[in-house]
Amino acid sequence: MDVTLIDGRSGSGKSDLATLLASRINGAQLVRLDDIYPGWDGLDAASVAVPGILDTLSWRSWDWTSDRPGAMHYLRPDAPIIIEGVGALSRASRSRASTALWLEADDATRRERALARDGDTFAPHWERWAAQEERFIARESPRDLADVVVRTAT
Repeated sequence: MDVTLIDGRSGSGKSDLATLLASRINGAQLVRLDDIYPGWDGLDAASVAVPGILDTLSWRSWDWTSDRPGAMHYLRPDAPIIIEGVGALSRASRSRASTALWLEADDATRRERALARDGDTFAPHWERWAAQEERFIARESPRDLADVVVRTAT
């Protein structure tokens, strides 16, 4: 199974890169952890879900509007899979992936990008989310697990 994991902190360019890759890889299936995080405190839960997604080829979305689990989604075993989001690349998920990418940008650039994209929705949660990112990075060292580290520019 051809699996690519794309990780990095908020605003590092994961979504853009994943969209570009998916558009250039015939039949690629794109899973965004933004669709799986169970709320603003859900980074670890989504990260833990990644190996299960690859084992079962299925995942349940999170309905942010009603703050509850959403629909089930199913992946084809014969098509490439790209999973992107903070927490995608962990020690548990790395062994299930063909390729792992870590994206990084300076803090000011990341914040500017993330808030330009998500604005008032994300702004009140920036520090809370950043603290989860820091704990995840300290625990899992995703940069060290990556095949390629990409420094993104503005």
